[in-house]
Amino acid sequence: MRLVIARCHVDYDGRLTAHLPLATRLLMVKADGSVLVHSDGGSYKPLNWMSPPCAMAEVPPTQEEATDGVTQVWLVQHTKSEDRLRVCLHEVLHDSHHDLGIDPGLVKDGVEAHLQKLLAEHIHTLGDGWSLVRREHMTAIGPVDILARDHSRQHVAIEIKRRGEIDGVEQLTRYLELMNRDPHLAPVVGVFAAQEIKPQARVLAEDRGIRCVVLDYDALRGIDDVGARLF
Repeated sequence: MRLVIARCHVDYDGRLTAHLPLATRLLMVKADGSVLVHSDGGSYKPLNWMSPPCAMAEVPPTQEEATDGVTQVWLVQHTKSEDRLRVCLHEVLHDSHHDLGIDPGLVKDGVEAHLQKLLAEHIHTLGDGWSLVRREHMTAIGPVDILARDHSRQHVAIEIKRRGEIDGVEQLTRYLELMNRDPHLAPVVGVFAAQEIKPQARVLAEDRGIRCVVLDYDALRGIDDVGARLF
């Protein structure tokens, strides 16, 4: 991972346009190719970013940019779309590289792990003819909760959360991008499953062709007797 603290301004162009004016920010370049722009606030979310697959090149500033004080430019281009990020650095305060090694992945809490186990045992609740391939299918960036096949025998990657938010959709998107490079798995589609899915996460998932499923924990455990309901 490369960590750079610099005074910079950032322009994003693609499905929309966005501009971050000149300020001191943390720039992260991860081993998977992703580039993230962070401020010293706003919780854990970056102000802007580019997810892989993408390519980053360091190019000289234009004459106008150099006149304005820009010393170097990062040009980040997504390889499957027209989305691009242009990071103009005015002053670099810190620049370091760190090898973080292989990450073992997120350790699930009790409820989330139990949801994964229950859904794997009752994978047919996602559709007739569905079958389980395996739990914790490993990728280069971590394990997908469940790998399954649907009624047409197409592979499906399922990410499970207690509460589905945007970062979970981004996580599943990265898994799908990697898995679809494997000719033995592709094409792979995604299912984002949670007890509660935030509206913004649902919009993002559906925009990326990912199916959203709200899980009923009690029903999966067999506690919720459907026959005893009034409604």
